[in-house]
Amino acid sequence: MYLTVLDLNTIERMTIKSAVDRKASFFSWLLMMGTLLACSNNKQEEANRFFDRANRIFQTGEYRESIKFYTEAIEKDPDFADAFNNRGQARYRIGDRSGALEDYNTALQKDPTFWRAYFNRSEVKLDENDLSGSIADLEKIESIYKDSSFYYVRLGDVRIQQNNVSAAMAAYDRAIQLQPRNAQALTNRGVIYFGQKQYREAKADFEQAIRLDPKQDFAMNNLAVILTQEGRYGAAAPLLDKALALQPTQPYYLNNKGYLLLQQGQLKEALTLIQHSLKLDEHNGWAHRNLGLYHVKMGQFAPALTALQQAEKEDPTVENLYFYLGQVYQKTGDKTRACQSWARGEQIGDNLAKQQRAKNCR
Repeated sequence: MYLTVLDLNTIERMTIKSAVDRKASFFSWLLMMGTLLACSNNKQEEANRFFDRANRIFQTGEYRESIKFYTEAIEKDPDFADAFNNRGQARYRIGDRSGALEDYNTALQKDPTFWRAYFNRSEVKLDENDLSGSIADLEKIESIYKDSSFYYVRLGDVRIQQNNVSAAMAAYDRAIQLQPRNAQALTNRGVIYFGQKQYREAKADFEQAIRLDPKQDFAMNNLAVILTQEGRYGAAAPLLDKALALQPTQPYYLNNKGYLLLQQGQLKEALTLIQHSLKLDEHNGWAHRNLGLYHVKMGQFAPALTALQQAEKEDPTVENLYFYLGQVYQKTGDKTRACQSWARGEQIGDNLAKQQRAKNCR
């Protein structure tokens, strides 16, 4: 075997060549990395531009259009957690709850400390009746949002769905304590007062909510119901009209306007609104009760009984339901069932039913 013997000059030249090659390779690497970084920076800048544009469009209410630009931002930067979260909000606004939930989940995969995404996801879970999931998200961020009025509104909303009225009231009280001008908190607390028949307190909350937010349609509707109960039809009507102008297909608003028209003797117009309400929500016990009242006023006791029995099936707590049921049984000659209905009403605090029972059932 022969070995190649290299003199010092040859070794020196090879060493120099290797260094030159390494130096050339190093500069090539720098150039490549610089190019990659420049591309990366450009993509990030493009993602930010799409994101900013989407945000501006979102603010105008063009949610579908904003989704396109949030998607562009995500395509430029697949780890853009804020873009996923905001696209989720836009999807939620157009009624795409599953899409919103998917985006919030992805945002939290990208950034597990994205507290706003937990808050947003809790809303979707509440709407989907995943109450334990909604509470879990809220508990996750409790310390972060301990001074947020709107956090406690959301917490109250979940507690209401859990039928934990005392906890819901405490949450709304805290929301109002933190932000006395929170119209949503006032409206929701007013609903609890209304359900507890504390009408004076409910009325005060609804009136304050409307003063703070003239577009608080739910408060308008609820205040109109109280005014209708008080016989102040002239004051109730414009409130319902304003609520319906903001939410023309809200079944409760339609039904309440129908009830108001019943009280004013405008039976044909009332029937149209009540039937429309039932088409939108066939399980609304209040609307079935009002349909029964329409038939009572028309002297049609068989369909009146059917409607009132359906109202009882849907929601036996509907105001004065057993008073009206007793009336219909009385009209059809069934005194036994009339007295049973009034007795049932008296048990749940229906004063009209109590009066009828005292008068007719010895």
